[in-house]
Amino acid sequence: MSKRRKFSAEFKREAIELTRQPGVSCRQVALEIGINPNLLTRWKREAEEAKGKAFGGSGSPRDEEIARLKRELARVKKERDFLREAATFFAKGSF
Repeated sequence: MSKRRKFSAEFKREAIELTRQPGVSCRQVALEIGINPNLLTRWKREAEEAKGKAFGGSGSPRDEEIARLKRELARVKKERDFLREAATFFAKGSF
């Protein structure tokens, strides 16, 4: 049996914000971030019903900021590594 994962309020808000981009579906966003599409749809519905008061959480703003910065750093590192590999690929003339 798998353990239930907990997601921070900031993660939920960012996921919902991604669904608001034009031409992007909830399902597509959910699969990209590794969650069930039904869960993201539920988060979106809860946020709309609470009108900004959803996902209050019990953590301090400092903890949420640190978590957000860690996620952003991980994303930037992935981008950097991808660009480094692409530069190496093109430098070798393998295309």
